[in-house]
Amino acid sequence: MTIPAWAWAAVIVGLLVVLAFDLWIVDRGEPREFSMRQAGFWVGFYVTLAVIFGVVLWATAGPTSAGEFFAGYITEYSLSVDNLFVFYIIMTRFAVPRMYQHKVLLVGILMALVMRGIFIAIGAAALANFSWMFYIFGLFLIYTAVGLVRQHGQEEDVPDNPVLRWARRALPHTDDYVGSKVTVKIDGKRLVTPMLIVMIAIGTTDLLFALDSIPAIFGLTEDAFIVFTANAFALMGLRQLYFLLGGLLQRLVYLGYGLAFILGFIGVKLILEALHSSGVSWAPEVPISVSLSVIGVTMVITTVASLLKSRRDTRKGNEITTSAETKQG
Repeated sequence: MTIPAWAWAAVIVGLLVVLAFDLWIVDRGEPREFSMRQAGFWVGFYVTLAVIFGVVLWATAGPTSAGEFFAGYITEYSLSVDNLFVFYIIMTRFAVPRMYQHKVLLVGILMALVMRGIFIAIGAAALANFSWMFYIFGLFLIYTAVGLVRQHGQEEDVPDNPVLRWARRALPHTDDYVGSKVTVKIDGKRLVTPMLIVMIAIGTTDLLFALDSIPAIFGLTEDAFIVFTANAFALMGLRQLYFLLGGLLQRLVYLGYGLAFILGFIGVKLILEALHSSGVSWAPEVPISVSLSVIGVTMVITTVASLLKSRRDTRKGNEITTSAETKQG
């Protein structure tokens, strides 16, 4: 599908307008904590926007493009939920006051969106000129899936990436937060605050996650427009999802397995379709409808199984506590 320049411009301007409106509504006035009601409204708002965009894409470009968008969007949103674990660790490590966390997430996600756009452009150009890159992407996704299974249950950690190390070393900074300011002038000298450092941490860490998610969505579509819009819509509602899920993140115990299966499936799909394009007769093309179904069903099963296990564990814990209290009594 060839997308005219005006369509790219319209989508990018539209996204910026929505984000500016979001920032103005949520962050105007005095800093305050993000309520569950606000989070629920904005998550629903961004999901609705994504659905409307997919429907418009269906009407203008056909069901295949729309299916690719929805499959990509669900995949990116699912992978983004896993990223929220690391965002939570970053917020805790930098001791970000809760009333400023939504601002940190917004700026960090805007940084990630710009960097992902660059990464998507590079990836699209590479795939267009080097067909063997599909095999590399496929093997990388399978390798990542195996790594997710092996790491399941281990404590998450935040990779101290080179950009973050450079920022800490090169930028003169204050020891404490100064409200929500990212820079402050002290004794005539301009210093950055920990607020800027944590924004850099969020943005650059998300870019590291893009090393998994961008190849995954290129396994569903080679259309750079769909890849970009699916990423953009997934990222836009991410900060509200962070506050909406809250403690639920800790209950999604099987999320890693679900994401590993999805990445492995897309990796195998990439390799099979690359073989099919090379003339290998036994290698099938996997329809986007099959991909969308596998991704959707996997996430539903993963979520339901996680919540059921969490409920069983809670019930078992309550029974043990009650039994211990009975014995003491």
